[in-house]
Parts: sequence; C-alpha cells; structure tokens
Amino acid sequence: MIPKHDGWSRRWRAPAAVAAGALPALAFPAPALWWFAYAALVPWMLLLRSAPGGRRAALEGWLGGVGFILAVHHWLLPSLHVFLVPVAALLGVLWIPWALLVRRLLGGRPSAGRAACAMVLVPAGWLLSELVRSWQGLGGPWGLLGASQWQVPPALRLASVGGVWLISLLLVAVNCALVLLVAVPGARVPAVAGLTGCALLTGAVWVWAARPAEAGVLRVAVVQPGPVPDGPDSAERRFAAGERLTRPLSGQRVDLVVWGESSVGEDLAARPDLARRLAALSAEVGAPLLVNVDARRADRPGIYKSAVLVGPGGPTGDRYDKMRLVPFGEYVPARALLGWATSVGRAAGEDRMQGDAPVVMDLPGRRDGGTAVRLGPLVCFESAFPDMSRRLTRDGASLLIAQSATSTFQESWAPAQHASLAALRAAENGRPMVHATLTGVSVVNGPSGEPIGSPLPTSARTAEVYEVPLARGSTLYVRFGDWPVTAALAALAFACGAVGARSLRRPSPPVPEPSSPPARTARG
Repeated sequence: MIPKHDGWSRRWRAPAAVAAGALPALAFPAPALWWFAYAALVPWMLLLRSAPGGRRAALEGWLGGVGFILAVHHWLLPSLHVFLVPVAALLGVLWIPWALLVRRLLGGRPSAGRAACAMVLVPAGWLLSELVRSWQGLGGPWGLLGASQWQVPPALRLASVGGVWLISLLLVAVNCALVLLVAVPGARVPAVAGLTGCALLTGAVWVWAARPAEAGVLRVAVVQPGPVPDGPDSAERRFAAGERLTRPLSGQRVDLVVWGESSVGEDLAARPDLARRLAALSAEVGAPLLVNVDARRADRPGIYKSAVLVGPGGPTGDRYDKMRLVPFGEYVPARALLGWATSVGRAAGEDRMQGDAPVVMDLPGRRDGGTAVRLGPLVCFESAFPDMSRRLTRDGASLLIAQSATSTFQESWAPAQHASLAALRAAENGRPMVHATLTGVSVVNGPSGEPIGSPLPTSARTAEVYEVPLARGSTLYVRFGDWPVTAALAALAFACGAVGARSLRRPSPPVPEPSSPPARTARG
C-alpha cells in the first residue's frame, strides 16, 4: 500500500531524488566502488515506485537524472562553471521515461507477471536513456553504468559479447531484482529467477565465450611529460619535455613510441624543423613515433587535432584527424546562441575542425620480424564511443591507441574515469589498447581488458615501456555490434504494442439509453 504523502514528505522527496540519482557515481573512478553498482539504483527505484502519481514520478526521475549528471561530471565545473547546471537539467529529462516505467511496473503490489515484465523492461528503459545521451551532441557515452565494471573480469568477458550495453542491462536487472526482494514479498519468485538468469548468463559467457588468441608481443613506450605551465612558449616546452623523456628509450628495443594528445603544437608541414627533430628522434630510438598535432593546418583552414606517425624519414603520411569533438571543450554547439559560454568558463574560443574518416595505420616492420601490426588511433574522449573502436577493429587494427590530455582536470576524477575506458574497449574488441596521456593517468590493457604493467599516475613524468600482447580473431561484439540495444528497443516496442492492442480490444462501456420523460398527470 502506498503511504499517504503529506506536505513534509513531499519536501524531502525532491532532495532525496537528487541524492539517490547521484549514488551510482560512487561506482566509477575515483571512488571505484565497482560492487556498489549492483545496488546503487535501489534507493532511487524505491522512491519512484512510491510516487503518488505519474507527474511526481516524472519529476523525481528528472531530479535523479540531474543528480547523476552532476555527480559523474562534477569535474567539468572548472570548464563550464554554472553552465553545467542547465546541461544537467537538460540531460536529466532522459530519465523521465525510465522513471514512469519503474512506477508503472514496480509500484503498488505488482503481480508475479508484472514483476517478471519489470525485470526485462526496466533495464531496457534505462538502456534507452543511455543510448540517447550517447549522442556526441549531448556529451557522448561518458558514465554509462556498465563502464563502472572496467576492472571486473567476468564483466569484461560480457563486454566481448555485447559491449558495455550488456553490462548495463545486467546491472539494472540486478538492481530491479533487489527492489522486488526488498519491497514486494509476493514477487520473490521472479526476482530470484531474474538473479539466477543473470548469474547463469555471466557464467555461460565466462565458460564459452572465445578468448583472444595470442599473436606475439609488441614493445610500446608511453611518454608522459606531465603538466606544463601555460604561457606563450608552453607548446615548445611540452615538445622539448617529450624529446627529453624519449631519448633514453634508445637501446631498449621498442617497436613504437606513443605521445599524448596535443604533444605537438605546430603543424609539421608548416614547421619542417619540428618534423626533422621528430625524425631524428625516431632514428635515435629505433622506432616510429605516434605524436598528436593540435594546430592550424597548413593545407586547409581551421585547427585540427591529428594523430601523426613519424619515422626516421619523417612523417609517414599516415594521419588521423579527430572526428568527434568535445562539446564546449573543442567546439560550442550553436555558437551564435550559446557563444556566451566562453565568457563564464573555458569553452573553446574557436571551433576545432572535424576529420572525415577513421584511419588505420601500418606500423613499419618490427625488429623480431613478427606479423604486420596496424594501429587504430583515437583522440581523447573518442575512446568513450564503442562504435569507433569497433570500426577500427573491423578495418584491421591490431592495436588500439587513445591519445589524451586531461591536464585541465588534473586533481579531479576525470583522469581515472577516462583511463578506465581503455579496459572496456580492449575487451569489447579483443585487441590491446594503449591510453597515452600528457599528464596521466596513462594505462595499457591487454586484449581481454586485463591491465598490462603499472599505470602512470598524474604525478608521473616519465617514459614507460610495456610488453603488449597482440591477439587475432574476432569477438562476438565486433561481429554483431550493439545487439543488446536492439533487443532492448524491441522489448520496449513489443510492450508498447501490447498495451496499445489491449486498450483497443477493451470493450467500451455501454451507453445508457435515454430515460423516458416523466408521465404527466391531469389535475381536475
């Protein structure tokens, strides 16, 4: 029975919704309480199921979504300042359909059949909100619930089958089952059945999902120069720091050296002296360098962020221009309308330009004569997009590389959150991934998502060599893509169709026949 809601309870429900929506942020780095994700949604869902009406549930779904965005992205405050609040208010709207679904399916005393439907449709509704906010224009797929499980081997195995989406579905299903166990005693059978199904699916994937087959080892050096104070010569000082850290790699038999995002501040065609310095460095170390140029191009208008491969003979001609830019950080959406954001934060004063297509680069011959290696470069938050790394893998990439820089958010949760994505992308694609940053956290993950070596924290200024295991073969996720998303949308569409058909079949109430006028009596 839903309790009566007086004025006092209405007052506490609003802040409670914001706090409940913020709770799942604790499962992500830096707190990294990954196990908390399996129950983090329970308080929010209990609140929604007890909402006195649909409008109240919608409000509390929106407030919870605002709380989630503010908690997971609070480190954006130095860049967006107060503008983060309207952004969170906009994105919070995406949780309203899910909130209505929770109240409809879990509210009151649901029957066993309705509880069983909730175990399917509530996770599907959550995934719908994640899918919509994964659009680049809304900030991209940062903070997907499944991404909280980057260090859990069984979850990474699930990612190889259905990507981060499958992990999100199972996490919400577990939370839904816990709500039923806590609040609906009559629905314990479908709740236990749901938990059992999640466990059996995870076990089956762990036992039968194919593991990547080994295909040799690549020695990769990650160069992390650390923060460089802003100033007119900061780009040159950053370049010099990269040179200084790279030179000691000579004689260590490395196959590839990776620098972070914006490690080169001038276009190499416009600055042949920088190109010659990089070529000489490559010859000295005995390995090509993958650098990242953040500059106005000499051959076309605009500023690009580009991964450029440089060998002993200079740039090889392999170049990837970043395709998905960070809203406000690298471009301002609808600048004519929202350009004022540059005056209250660190929004981009000039829009960066987008690249045209992904690029897979051929790594020059290895010292050991092993099989040819092809590099799949990504720049910065492109590593958050599962479809981009999948496309590179399908195009033949042997090693995924993300070049990043999070120096603006150095003391926040951002560096650790960003680095954690490498494990998911590696596991999804069955390919190792190098996440190289200017200022940390830099990490390397093997083809099953397992960590390789030690991460480079934000305090490190060094060059580290990693023995990166290569792999061959294809994961189910690479072959079939985002099938959990398709399945979730199909389940929601089927449920909507069933509700619509039921309403059409429901007989209309009989129309009462008009009553006959009262008889008139004659009075004598």
